[in-house]
Amino acid sequence: MDIFQSIVAVKLIFVLGIVNLVLGALVVATCRCVPMSAFVGRRLMRYPGYQRLYRLHCYLWPALWLSVAVHAIFAIGFLGNPF
Repeated sequence: MDIFQSIVAVKLIFVLGIVNLVLGALVVATCRCVPMSAFVGRRLMRYPGYQRLYRLHCYLWPALWLSVAVHAIFAIGFLGNPF
């Protein structure tokens, strides 16, 4: 398909890669299951900004998975199947 070989696809792959990094960092920063994150999270929980971000944790996961899926589809469509 021509959409995977366009400059728009390359830009979308790049932007979604950055979005994946940011969303991944936010998920780890708000996750109490990761030991270091829980250590830091206990100290940050007294700040209202972190509490607002912590409430969004459950919504960050679907956004991250959607972003990763679209990123992977466009990357495989642009570069081809490596196997």
